[in-house]
Amino acid sequence: MFEFQQYLGFLTFLTVLTIGFWLMIFLLTFIIPYWIYGGVMELYQERKAKKEAEKNTYL
Repeated sequence: MFEFQQYLGFLTFLTVLTIGFWLMIFLLTFIIPYWIYGGVMELYQERKAKKEAEKNTYL
């Protein structure tokens, strides 16, 4: 059977593994899509501003 220190080590390992798993799930479901959406919107705004600048230079 386990000694007490091995038991605490096993519980620590499970805790770290579980925290890492839920952090990965959180990042994949909330942070990364938010980052991608922000990048796409910024690219769209830059292209829109570039078109407006080109349009104003020809006038």
